Amino acid sequence: MIRLGDTVARGLMRLGPGILPFADAATAELPLGRLLRLALFQVTVGMAAVLLIGTLNRVMIVELEVPAWIVAVMLSLPLIFAPFRALVGFRSDTHRSVLGWRRVPYIWFGTLLQFGGLAIMPFALLILSGDTTGPTWPGHVAAALAFVLVGAGLHTTQTVGLALATDLAPAHVRPKVVALLCVMLLAGMLVSAVVFGLLLADFSALRLIKVIQGAAVVTIVLNGIALWKQEARDPSRTDRHAPRQTFSQSWAAYANSGLARRRLVATGLGTAAFSMQDILLEPYGGQILHLAVAATTALTAMLAAGGGLGLLLAARWLGRGGDAFRVAAAGTGTGILAFSAVIFAAPLDSIPLFALGVTLIGLGGGLFAHGTLTASMAKAGPEETGLALGAWGAVQASAAGVAIAASGILRDLGSYLATSGALGEGMNQPSTGYLMVYHLEIALLFATLVAIGPLVRDPAGRRRAAPIRTLPNPSV
Repeated sequence: MIRLGDTVARGLMRLGPGILPFADAATAELPLGRLLRLALFQVTVGMAAVLLIGTLNRVMIVELEVPAWIVAVMLSLPLIFAPFRALVGFRSDTHRSVLGWRRVPYIWFGTLLQFGGLAIMPFALLILSGDTTGPTWPGHVAAALAFVLVGAGLHTTQTVGLALATDLAPAHVRPKVVALLCVMLLAGMLVSAVVFGLLLADFSALRLIKVIQGAAVVTIVLNGIALWKQEARDPSRTDRHAPRQTFSQSWAAYANSGLARRRLVATGLGTAAFSMQDILLEPYGGQILHLAVAATTALTAMLAAGGGLGLLLAARWLGRGGDAFRVAAAGTGTGILAFSAVIFAAPLDSIPLFALGVTLIGLGGGLFAHGTLTASMAKAGPEETGLALGAWGAVQASAAGVAIAASGILRDLGSYLATSGALGEGMNQPSTGYLMVYHLEIALLFATLVAIGPLVRDPAGRRRAAPIRTLPNPSV
């Protein structure tokens, strides 16, 4: 019996890594345990994103009774730092320190910014809500500072963390590493949303302080674990007087290399197209298709499931030598089908068609995000990884923020024009404002395909990418 048990245990140990999702992303240079530990920084980024966009959005408006316009301004403040991601990435490329690290200091200081913002945030929000015997303006200032700190921290941590993952992962497994990092981001968002919802179900000011400051502690602990023994110290990076390019010189060289500008334009257009629906799908399902609250909440799970499937398919496609821009184009085409399904769900009053459309939005978004991020990694040289990923992140985050804000304005404007009769009797429907946004998203997706076309046909890009497909996988 003992021998049988030992045989079964050894068999399970051999089988386990093979059946784990993205286990084949591990290599001799980057084992699976070390890779999963590094990916913890994405969990904290997802947790911060859920806290800012989801949990605090509702708490500030409903429980704390903060005016909606103040909430909108506060939630937009983290995006102020998004355009600086390229600069942060460049600085991490060229950083000199006595310890010989270039990525670790930036990730750590980004973590401290997140921690500091989350630490002061609950007290600032309570003062902002008027729960004070003094003036409320310190609450406005402190809350704005807290949101800016968290935004700066998560943008810094994610940009440099992705650059560190690119440094550590061999070129032939980077698509799988990207997929794993994106899945960890989704996992962090889903788990955090459930945990925050359960902890704040019985709301009180003390409970709010505990939850947000608990998130601060979790952030610094997980990121500390993620960084432990990841980046080797390089004595050549200790010389502070070594000649270095300026940011403007590096940016000019990067922007003028190949079709970098077109790649960023395609990323911005596609991200905007997939992001405009973020705040509209649940209201659309409830107001137009008359779904219950529980059913509209399940839309988030469908979106995440589709996104996870898209990341898995993209990783397999690219792992077999596929072109990253073709993957992004496939995601764009899937998005066109998805929004068409969402549009036709209203006149057909079809809930299954709507659910299919939501899942396909996640699938298309996963393919597109993975394709564009992998392309940014592949086109960057070893000394400009941070700059390339920072540029991708800056465009992606800025486009998403602008698109989300514009979608709410366009939906309200379209609904006003429709109900006022300005668009004619045939358009006087409650769904008109939503449909205007969804049609605009389809138009943006077609524009994205136009931008991607020359990238797919770029022969120089295919020649540079060709050696990646021929490298053996040392983990096999």
